[in-house]
Amino acid sequence: MQENTLQGNPFFALKTVYTTALISLAYLLLSVWLVGFKTDQLILIFIFNTLFYISAGTRKFIIGFSIFIIYWIIFDYMKAFPNYLYNTVHIEDLYRTEKALFGINFNGQLLTPNEYWKLNTNHFLDVITGFFYLMWVPVPLAFAGYLFFKNKKQFVYFSLTFLWVNLLGFVIYYFFPAAPPWYVQEHGFEFISGTVGNTGGLARFDHFFGIHLFQGIYSKGSNVFAAMPSLHSSYPLIVLYYGLKNRLGIINIFFAALAFGIWFAAIYNSHHYLLDVIAGIGSAAVAVTSFNYFLTNARFRDNLNRLISRIS
Repeated sequence: MQENTLQGNPFFALKTVYTTALISLAYLLLSVWLVGFKTDQLILIFIFNTLFYISAGTRKFIIGFSIFIIYWIIFDYMKAFPNYLYNTVHIEDLYRTEKALFGINFNGQLLTPNEYWKLNTNHFLDVITGFFYLMWVPVPLAFAGYLFFKNKKQFVYFSLTFLWVNLLGFVIYYFFPAAPPWYVQEHGFEFISGTVGNTGGLARFDHFFGIHLFQGIYSKGSNVFAAMPSLHSSYPLIVLYYGLKNRLGIINIFFAALAFGIWFAAIYNSHHYLLDVIAGIGSAAVAVTSFNYFLTNARFRDNLNRLISRIS
């Protein structure tokens, strides 16, 4: 192993120390200014700096996973710029379109799929859909961790595709603010700015186990009016694509089941319309296709190869 000294090997070179310290301080100050101080910010700074300096291996790991840190920071900063300030929020029109395209006749009424399932819940579906919805973060991160140690090139490709689909989704959020189904169920078609996040049907999961897991998660949501597209629906499809690309065999059956499970859970728990899910699937397809197109550019590939060599 290389020696970590200030002389010779610049693992702790002053320029490196100054740079990471300035980046950490800038992130903290900007975060406090935009979204207020949270202990999460200090935890992120601590994790990044610890892994950056503890060893050469952990430095490569945190540099690679900085792609996901960038996603998280952008997502968090969206709180400072609510999308409803920039375009009209789609509430009633989205609801009417959903009912017209996918309405279900039930007891003499035409219902949206969300409304149908709200009237036909059961404990099994409450629990299983809750577990599916919990996996939208751990599974992509665990898969990224596997690729990091197995195939650095595929890790970078997967991570950047994940970031890319989020950036596409965030742009759509600002051009097409959209209320989720639970909003209509709680507030009707009236637009109420500053509405806080809601667990929707996932409250039944919390109630079943006597916990406040989803309540804690959705109380920190960046934007209520960001239902279209459903990025929850995009993530498992990207995982499945790279799972198939890396020939993971039976694991891909789990990834496929996860995708369908999350899609159903989004509708069952009134977090997304079927239209949102379809848009999320489409966003994943666009992200994968466009990223593969970017790879045909030699300069783009060269930049990625430099990143791959840095974490290898």
